[in-house]
Amino acid sequence: MKLKRIISLAFCLASSSSWAQQKDWVNYVNTLQGTNSKHELTRGNTYPTTALPFGMHTWTPQTGRNGDGWKYQYFKDKIRGFQQAHQCSSWTRDYAVFSLMPMIDELVVDEHKREAQFSHENEIAKPNYYKVKFNNQVTTEISPSERGAHLRFSYPKQKRSFLVLDGYTRMSGVHIYPKENKITGYVNNGEGFKKGWKSYFVLKFDKPIRSFGTWENRKNTVNADSVIAEGLGKGAFIEFNPGEVVQVKTASSYISLEQAELNLKTELGADQTLEQTKAKAAAVWNKSLGKIEVEGGSKADMETFYSCFFRASLFSRKFYELDAKGNPYYFSPYDGKVHQGYMFTDTGFWDTFRAQFPLNTLVQPEMQGRYVQALLDAYDQCGWLPSWSFPSEAGSMIGNHAISLLTDAWAKGIKTFDAKKALDAYYHEAMNKGPWGPANGRDGVKDYNSLGYVSYPKYREATAKTLEYAYDDYCGYALAKMTGDQHYMDVFAKPMYNYKNVYDPGTRFMRGKDGSGAWAPNFDPTEWGGPFTEGNAWHWQWSVFQDTKGLINLMGGNKNFVAKLDSVFSEPNKVNVGSYGGMIHEMTEMVMANMGQYAHGNQPIQHMVYLYNYANQPWKSQFHAREVMRKLYDATENGYPGDEDQGQTSSWYVLSALGFYSVTPGTGEYVLGSPAFKKITINLENGKKFVINAPANNNSNVYIKSAKLNGKVFTKNYLKHSDLINGGELKLEMDSKPALNRGLKEEDKPFSLSK
Repeated sequence: MKLKRIISLAFCLASSSSWAQQKDWVNYVNTLQGTNSKHELTRGNTYPTTALPFGMHTWTPQTGRNGDGWKYQYFKDKIRGFQQAHQCSSWTRDYAVFSLMPMIDELVVDEHKREAQFSHENEIAKPNYYKVKFNNQVTTEISPSERGAHLRFSYPKQKRSFLVLDGYTRMSGVHIYPKENKITGYVNNGEGFKKGWKSYFVLKFDKPIRSFGTWENRKNTVNADSVIAEGLGKGAFIEFNPGEVVQVKTASSYISLEQAELNLKTELGADQTLEQTKAKAAAVWNKSLGKIEVEGGSKADMETFYSCFFRASLFSRKFYELDAKGNPYYFSPYDGKVHQGYMFTDTGFWDTFRAQFPLNTLVQPEMQGRYVQALLDAYDQCGWLPSWSFPSEAGSMIGNHAISLLTDAWAKGIKTFDAKKALDAYYHEAMNKGPWGPANGRDGVKDYNSLGYVSYPKYREATAKTLEYAYDDYCGYALAKMTGDQHYMDVFAKPMYNYKNVYDPGTRFMRGKDGSGAWAPNFDPTEWGGPFTEGNAWHWQWSVFQDTKGLINLMGGNKNFVAKLDSVFSEPNKVNVGSYGGMIHEMTEMVMANMGQYAHGNQPIQHMVYLYNYANQPWKSQFHAREVMRKLYDATENGYPGDEDQGQTSSWYVLSALGFYSVTPGTGEYVLGSPAFKKITINLENGKKFVINAPANNNSNVYIKSAKLNGKVFTKNYLKHSDLINGGELKLEMDSKPALNRGLKEEDKPFSLSK
């Protein structure tokens, strides 16, 4: 009996150990994924972000000079600082940045001269913990909180031990408190802020400050023994006892220095050691990443999935803080005032409406409910719905996609906002051009309303704008229909079909058209730019999210449609640089992918592989979705086929690995592909689970032979959001041969406006 108990106990311990190891999802993540990027060739344009999910501040090592969009590049071997960062993309400016850099022997403030050499062999990069040991034996460690970080600098024995705080670009101020082992200050770098905006910070050290001073980073002048400095690029330096091991706690606030102190106390006050912060951060990440549990893939597959899921869980960032009573409030980047409630920033909807926000509706519905309400608060504060915030409105790219987020949320039961107010806000957006970029309001609005399309060459990227406006108008129509608003249904019922006005039946491509109705001359479908945004006619052909069946009808039926889809992959991957005048990185990435004219490294074509589901060949969607996952993604520094783009390119992978994708946000549907794992469990916020079971799944068995949803035969090529959130099981029988007769009935096809 005793022996049985021992065996049983041993088995339980082994099982428990295995379970615990399995649940440690954070260790599958490599935050260096996609960091081997440069201006000419993007492998993600990411940096090794150390942060909590959707955290207000993040931290990263810095290999690039102050102000450089490429703040960390894998191929470089020197680090010049460790930054508080918020950057969305290498193509946008960072903001609220300051950095810390440890050094030994002598004080060097110049960012180019203080660099220290390192090897990736001496680097650990996880969401909850970053560590690097320089060749000079100084070690830096970082673990995050939502609005701060816990750092530790370990200096070699008997070496003079300095720490430099760099105020980065523009105005900054510092105040050193030597007796309190503390520095406070502010920075106001970034663009688009209201006058007087500051990001306040506080740093507290657990070891005594031996000497100190201030400096400025324009001419690198140093003022020893100075405790206060304010101006362009002002910073501080301190010296510790030789060979010290120093812990630093820091937090920042956009509201006040007092709030920064409160953030520090609330988030890091109880942590005596960095290990405590690291463990707490791991627990937060494991809970977040554990919302999707994947099984039955290789270790490399697991690493790719969770690294992508990590990236999909960073944007948009929380821009709110908690007061002494725990109530949320925030400084608004839109009107420069402090408001009660929630606010989120740092995303571009042109990228993220496609997959990143639909993924959030599934795994982060409470946060998404706060987010869509915050969209209308932002509208109140600046007079426009956001389109591209970092953190104030820039109006970058094209389209008015806030309405996509609002409509998609409502369609999925997230009704935390006033739908009438949302429609009023969208109508204002759709009928006017705002003062900022092309996506602030509607560029070419008079043409669009009078002609039914944006004319080219009067407006650049006109055809792409027409296609996206038509989709957005569908979203306006759909929200109005769901809420019984006949007025707005009437307003948007016609323009949601405007995609038809830029389709040329002679070439069977979308094309540029001038104000008199003439097609742009010298048409070449491989020519980039002109009437298109960051792509060519092959890429933009498919941007009729709301009416794929209507597009099929325009193109002469399923046979022609499928032939054109097939041609995307069989066409030579040649590039006509067109109006760009030279190779841009998106072109280079398409050529490197070697999948014909399929350019997954950018957003316009990312949904295209799923369109076979609408045209009686769903098995080709299954094949191509798996091919793209297999060929274009991994967890290494070269892990992406182009810009990661605030979670969008990662979210495409996460959703696709689940076996479905959000072709038409606003419908509450996900179009089927082929899951990348044998078993996937979605742990929903409502306490229910949805399981995708595909036991025979492997690299050969990519085709769905048959399916059952909750035990009943399932032939549809799509899942409803309600299917998922109600919990249940999708059982898939996988095969190495396509099931040519499955999912061909009209009722099996996903949503389209046309029949």
